[in-house]
Amino acid sequence: MYRIRFHGRGGQGIKTASRILGTAFFLEGFEVQDAPRYGAERRGAPIFAYVRADQRQINERGIIQTPDLVVVADETLLDIPAAGIIQGITRQTAILIYSVHSAATLKDRYPLQGQVVSLIHAQSPQPHSSFIGTICAGGAAQLTGVISEQSLKEAIRQELTDHGFDAVKGNIALATTAYNQVKSYNGLVVPDSTGSLPLKKPGWIELPFDEARLSAPAIHATLTSEKVKTGLWRSLRPVIDLHSCRRCGLCCQLCPEGAIHLDQQNQPEIDYEHCKGCLICLEQCPAKAITAVAEELSESGTGGAL
Repeated sequence: MYRIRFHGRGGQGIKTASRILGTAFFLEGFEVQDAPRYGAERRGAPIFAYVRADQRQINERGIIQTPDLVVVADETLLDIPAAGIIQGITRQTAILIYSVHSAATLKDRYPLQGQVVSLIHAQSPQPHSSFIGTICAGGAAQLTGVISEQSLKEAIRQELTDHGFDAVKGNIALATTAYNQVKSYNGLVVPDSTGSLPLKKPGWIELPFDEARLSAPAIHATLTSEKVKTGLWRSLRPVIDLHSCRRCGLCCQLCPEGAIHLDQQNQPEIDYEHCKGCLICLEQCPAKAITAVAEELSESGTGGAL
């Protein structure tokens, strides 16, 4: 059975990527499961989706714990342990990462056991984020060694037909480019032949009893949201051009997270540790003084807020 996990951020087409790959498997005669898994449904939040494919009936359910292939659409997620990218990875796991860096650089930077394949993308011009999932699906299809280019194209047509001819054509072009870019790794993914994982009886867990003030949800408590560094969710960073800014303070008033405040000179400042990159400030700025740039890794290799 092929067990494949896609990791990315909301808005990058990860759910669509799993559906495209699942449909391509189905067109090749496989039994298929594909499903997304996410918490906060918003752009920039870490999500993942998984695909199972087998020539036999699939009785296994739930999240894939030991993947044969992990596809990473946004390498900055490797700096967020909660994203769970390395969970269950072994030396037999193939890891496909959409990145500007080489596989050797990624292996040096992150604790990745399996064989790493870098799906290189050009820094400029950068494909729109909604295409990233399709690109990753194209690379993943090649690595399985059992999906033809024809089936990949047909899967994209079936899944994206409602988006119009131009969208289908553009996504096919990007997916086939990625498919051919990693052609030398055809068949790298080795399906696990052990079948479904054995069921284990859950152990009994003793939960200590805490006082109510510790264990009960403090829904009325104040000043707790600032403890969560939601800047790690961001895929696009708003940047303010102070020369064009009119000091109207509208961005400060409309920021839903309160991540923008005015200094003593009425100049807006963004708290990048908590800015989620929703870009409401960009849309509402009357002076068009705010632009969005892609979030990049810092020099130390950490993603998110710099």
